[in-house]
Parts: sequence; structure tokens; C-alpha cells
Amino acid sequence: MTYQLLRPFLFGFDAESAHGLSLAALRALPYSGRKKPLAALASELAGLHFPSPVGLAPGYDKNAEIFAKAPALGFGFVEIGTVTPRPQSGNPHPRLFRLVEDRAVINRMGFNNDGMEAAAGRIAAVSRERRYGPLGINIGANKDSEDRIADYVLAMQRLAPLADYVTVNISSPNTPGLRALQDKAALDDLLLRVREASPAGPPLFLKVAPDLEPADIDDIAAVLIDRGIDALIVSNTTITRPPLKSRHAGEAGGLSGAPLTALAQQRLIDFRKATAGQVPLIGVGGIASAEDAYARIRAGASLVQLYSALVYEGPFLARRINMGLAQLLQRDGFDNITQAIGVDVD
Repeated sequence: MTYQLLRPFLFGFDAESAHGLSLAALRALPYSGRKKPLAALASELAGLHFPSPVGLAPGYDKNAEIFAKAPALGFGFVEIGTVTPRPQSGNPHPRLFRLVEDRAVINRMGFNNDGMEAAAGRIAAVSRERRYGPLGINIGANKDSEDRIADYVLAMQRLAPLADYVTVNISSPNTPGLRALQDKAALDDLLLRVREASPAGPPLFLKVAPDLEPADIDDIAAVLIDRGIDALIVSNTTITRPPLKSRHAGEAGGLSGAPLTALAQQRLIDFRKATAGQVPLIGVGGIASAEDAYARIRAGASLVQLYSALVYEGPFLARRINMGLAQLLQRDGFDNITQAIGVDVD
């Protein structure tokens, strides 16, 4: 109720300024220590312990400013970034738009971030003992890079020692040509070189776009299995435009939030089938409730991530989803979240 009263004030600011205010508020929040997890929600993935399947998606904490505070909001893990080797300002303003009538967001941020050295310094300043759940680092290429794969290699070498897992992000529509790395040959080369950059490093995840053809899905699945990638994140924003009501519907960029729900759910199912369950999946896109998260888990997701829904539902959405998931598991006779993974697909 408190957030619903506060929301009109925040919506009085443009979307990017409001995001900055929320980061400032979290920076001021005192560190609150470890939380007592719900046993039914705890799981293991890629050798990591996740106290809750609900994570904070990248894009919110681009520069590793508040990741240690996120557990206070109910998140079981955090993924920062996207981080590029060199700092970059991103695309011109305005570049972030609320589509209130559609409970959606369009962004064309363009990997704006302070660069890998700044992120590394902030992460190193927080001891691992003060982390509640795994910290993922989402890495990308600079917009003006002449060798995109070399950028991923540099970021992997620098940031892998600080991460619990690293995500190779080739899914953004806002860096021209980036999604071309989803091509089978390019993807195979990329993942090979990134893995070689830190052979004894943390688990390696891949994040893909939802705007894929069936042949693309099969090719990506084959590369994931061949290269032993530890998990696949499905999916980033979409460049498609379902019917929308907002005056911002025609803005260029990636669409997220409620209109993405069905597409992201279907792509998750597609990858569950294409990989035959051999690659753990993380569901993201249009998740705004415990029911949404549970549907994604039953479709094959081991974990889920949130971002856009926080704009409309408030900062404690993850807490509510955790409680709702526990109730849904109990209703369906599951003792642990892992028992529900993929039951509607497999």
C-alpha cells in the first residue's frame, strides 16, 4: 500500500530519473545481514546455492551499486550489468519509457555503464560474507568495438574472479549487430573464447533474445550443449510490438513487462524442449506475480528474474512472490521448488 501511495510521486519524474532515485534510496539502506530462507524455495544450480529462485535482473543495478542491499527486498540472487570493458554513456536521452496503460517499459539504453574497472572496484569492496545469494555479472561489448568477441574475453578475464557466475549477454536490441552473435558459428566461437578466457572460472550462463525462429532455437541449444554452458537465460526484451495502448508504443527499443509474458513463456518452453532438459533455464520477461513465476518454473525454469514489474508493483515484489510460491508449492504437494521444474512440459 505504501508504494501505491508513493507511485504517483515517482511517476512525476521521467523513468530514468525515477530509477536514479530508487538507486539512491537503496544506497542509503543499511546492510541488514542474512535472511532466514524458506526451505521449500532453496535450490542448487551450477554448484551454487540459491536461497530463493527470485533474482534481480540486470539493468537495474548496472554498476554494482546496491547488489548487497537487494536481499532486504526479498531477492535470492542479483545479476549486475550489463558491464562493458570501457565506460560508455549509452544512447541519447530520452531512452527509457513507461507504458503505464500496458504495464510495460520500452528502453533503448545502449549498455550505459561505468565500465568493468569501476564495477570490479565496487564488487571487491563488498566481502563475500556480506552476500546473501549468488552474484552474477552480465557482460557485453562496447558499441564502438572493432572486435566484439574480444570485448567479452576482456570482461571475462577481469570480472570472473569476482563473480559467482558470469552471463554472456548477446540479447540486447540496443547495440547494433549484437544479436548477430546468436548465429550458430558466431555463438560457438564466442562461447569457446570466453570459456578459454577463464577455464577455471565461475559458471558461464548465456542470455538470448525472445525474437528467434525455430531453427535459431535448435542451433543455440546445440551450441549450449556442445560447449557445456551452465545455464540459459530466456529472455531479454522484444523488438516486436503486440497491440499496445500507451502513447509511447511507437518508441524504438526493447519492450518488457506484461506484453512480453506470453512470448517469454513460449520461448522458455521451446528451449526446454530443444535442450531436452539438459541445460538449466532461467525465466525472465513479464513476471509480475507468484503465479507468473510459478508458471515459468513449471515450464522449465530453475530460477526467475524480475525488473520491469518493480516499476508497477513496488520494491518488495520479490518478497510477495516468495511467499506466494511457497503457498503454491504446498497446494500442489511439492516439498521443494525443484520438484516443480518443467512438470508442465516434460
